[in-house]
Amino acid sequence: MSYKGKHIPVKELNEPMVAYMPTTGNLFSNLFGGSAQQFNLMSDFDILNTSRTGLPKRVLMALAKTISLTLQEFSNIMHISERTLQRYDDDTIIKTEYTEKAIELARLYTRGEEVFGSLDKFKIWMKTPLYVFKGETPVSLLDTSIGFDMIFKELGRIEHGIFA
Repeated sequence: MSYKGKHIPVKELNEPMVAYMPTTGNLFSNLFGGSAQQFNLMSDFDILNTSRTGLPKRVLMALAKTISLTLQEFSNIMHISERTLQRYDDDTIIKTEYTEKAIELARLYTRGEEVFGSLDKFKIWMKTPLYVFKGETPVSLLDTSIGFDMIFKELGRIEHGIFA
């Protein structure tokens, strides 16, 4: 390669292709009760398509159970009444806005598991009142997209050793 008449040596990359393969689906599979492969959540584009078409109630309930949310907490995050959620059959495809919120929730918990090294440690952190959130629990912030952003940013600070 040359730049302005100067020869610049080019290093060859010898990294395995697996380093560039998405792993999101495998992580989602754990959070959605093993349903990620069934609903083709193996790549970001698959996740996008699934958020457009929706997921069955049973998959959303599997997520809530896996991340230890009560029906009340889950319905508050989803902005759907508990009663309405209970009325759906297990195989009913839930509206896309709820599916999108559930996928964002799974992304958050996947990220938290990466940062904390364990899903159980992250779940405890999510339900602990924190100074950085003015004494509120992180899970109580999940009713808004701004709350999600605040938690993602805090996870980034924790990962880099920057504590408030």
